Amino acid sequence: MASISLEKVIEKFKLENLTPEIDISRIKVTQPDINRPALQIAGYFEHFETTRLQIVGFVEYSYMNKMERGKQIEIFEKLLNNPIPGIVFCRELQPNELFREIAVKYGVPLLMSRQATSTCMAEIIRWLNVKLAPCISVHGVLVDVYGEGVLITGESGIGKSEAALELIKRGHRLVTDDVVELRRVSEDTLVGSAPDITRHFIELRGIGIIDVKALYGASSVKDTQSVDLVIKLEDWDKDKEYDRLGLEEEYTEYLGNKLVCHNIPIRPGRNLAIICEAAAVNHRQKKMGYNAAQELYKRVQASLAGGRGDEDE
Repeated sequence: MASISLEKVIEKFKLENLTPEIDISRIKVTQPDINRPALQIAGYFEHFETTRLQIVGFVEYSYMNKMERGKQIEIFEKLLNNPIPGIVFCRELQPNELFREIAVKYGVPLLMSRQATSTCMAEIIRWLNVKLAPCISVHGVLVDVYGEGVLITGESGIGKSEAALELIKRGHRLVTDDVVELRRVSEDTLVGSAPDITRHFIELRGIGIIDVKALYGASSVKDTQSVDLVIKLEDWDKDKEYDRLGLEEEYTEYLGNKLVCHNIPIRPGRNLAIICEAAAVNHRQKKMGYNAAQELYKRVQASLAGGRGDEDE
């Protein structure tokens, strides 16, 4: 199961630790969703998601402080005697001393955010959805071409890195070379990134490792990118029929998400960078509602229909 340390959550969202006496080094967040414990504070503990981060806003905070002390002890004991990874108080709200004492007793970290409750919730959920998404590593190169995430795959030595370098020279941005970490952040979206150890590096056979960011500047690289299109490079096979119209899309699948895939045959003299650019722009046009292959088909049909009309006359 994917997890992320509570320390990274605190660092990312600049949260203040209100219980420094609790050792948080081993606490992990495993769920991308959060919970607002309003019902639990009111006494309803059925279906309580104890493994989620808990977010306390002004409504819950006001209700807690208006309860009688005996009721507070009862509810706080029930609430905090669970494996909660942490409770975040938004809007710079601070829990009362009784709540803090019981939290320390059960080892539940209390954190404070300066953000509004809805903003804090949205940002934490969005970030956790990416960090805790199902992840696989694939062999390939990911480049941002005109805003489209183009994943270039193929056998080792076929020219993926060289194509990526030419794209970078043409003003596009490298996300990762050789190993692409794909995360399924939603049913429609795959996000690709580089392993920390190889970020911004490209391997060129005969030259070695080059640092793209150092050579071409910060504008030539990008940390993450949604994957919109897959280009699979393969050796030219004169006996194989290749698609020349593109009326029907071909797809490949990663983590259950289908992506449009183009099989590009490689032979001397073909400029892979220009082909990748054209594929990216064409894919963007299709998303905007224009399909060149269908337009050609309509023109041919119209021409044939016009020819038959002339014959009838």
